[in-house]
Amino acid sequence: MKLHSDTSFGLNTVTGYGQGYVDVNKQRHTTSLILDPNSLEAPWPVKDVASLTAELLAPLATRRCDVVLLGTGQRQRFPAPAVLRPLLEAMSKARVGVEVMDTAAACRTYNILMAEGRNPVAALIVE
Repeated sequence: MKLHSDTSFGLNTVTGYGQGYVDVNKQRHTTSLILDPNSLEAPWPVKDVASLTAELLAPLATRRCDVVLLGTGQRQRFPAPAVLRPLLEAMSKARVGVEVMDTAAACRTYNILMAEGRNPVAALIVE
C-alpha cells in the first residue's frame, strides 16, 4: 500500500508497505527494522515472531518515546510472555505503552502518531 506524505519534513515517515517490504521516506527496506522520527535501524535481525528474544527487544526499552509499536508481520501474533515481559516492565516504569499489532497496522499507527506530533517507536517485522 502506498501512503500519502504529510508535513513531517525531515522526520522518518512510512511512505509505503506490502508483503516483504516497508518504505521509509520512499526508501525500500526488505528486512525488519526499528524506526522512530529521527533514527532508523536496519536491518533489525528478526525474521518472524518466533525469532524474537528479550535481547532483541531490549534496545526499545532505552528509547525516549511516547509509545512502542511492535509490528509482527502479516498477522498479529504475540511474542512469548518471557520474551515480551522485560520490555513491558521497563516501559511500564517509564509510563510508556507497548502495542502489538500486524506490521501494516503498525505502519499506519506510526504515521498517525507522527502527524499528531507524538514520538512513536516502531519495531517492524518484515515478512
